[in-house]
Amino acid sequence: MDMRTFTIRETSQRILNPFTPEKLATLGDALHLRAGQTILDLACGKGELLCTWARDHGTAGVGVDVNPVNTQAASARAAQLGVADRLTFIEANAVGFVADTPVDVAACIGATWIGDGVAGTVELLRRSVRPDGLLLIGEPFWRLDPPDLETVHGCWASSKEDFRSLPDLVRLFGELGWDLVEMVLADQDSWDRYSASQWFNIRTWLDANPEHELAAQLREELTTAPVRYVRYGREYLGWGVFALKQR
Repeated sequence: MDMRTFTIRETSQRILNPFTPEKLATLGDALHLRAGQTILDLACGKGELLCTWARDHGTAGVGVDVNPVNTQAASARAAQLGVADRLTFIEANAVGFVADTPVDVAACIGATWIGDGVAGTVELLRRSVRPDGLLLIGEPFWRLDPPDLETVHGCWASSKEDFRSLPDLVRLFGELGWDLVEMVLADQDSWDRYSASQWFNIRTWLDANPEHELAAQLREELTTAPVRYVRYGREYLGWGVFALKQR
């Protein structure tokens, strides 16, 4: 994994998943957050969840991300929004990370690889959250059943089993001992914003760096990614954030 390509794709993005600012705000409102509550966000990206919720709801928290570009951007965003005194961003691998003190909300939004899947990530987050607290899991799911392996690969999966259907994902939360108490789902428009903005970022970078060692790889991606997305990802792949409370 070359972290530089992620940085290039995500240059202009503050939210590194298929949520718009409006959907992120909707999720914060839906959780009935209160001033003084604490949040741990593992694989936090550029910290937009922590920063905007601290501004809008008075929460505090810690974000952990392995990419120093992300943690630096998160710290700058916290300062810009006037909430830096309530937020800490740690450059570290989120795998196995447990908060020193239990938090009110423990989140992993779109990076369940840190727990080797949904079940492992739920267990990892459980170790950081208060008994009456909330878990937030961001995860892809199949909007439509993929008809063949070509479609599966077109949705950035190696096999159909990499993702579940939405009913199967919700069923899994229950089997793990958690109630689903809220959810906010991406839609095709928010997927468009997430995906298409990356194409713009790649083209801007290519124009400025035509001789760079990554140029051929990113040129190929820009040639193929839009067709792949509109043919497969936009139709077949869903994504959402799911709020859970332990039974």
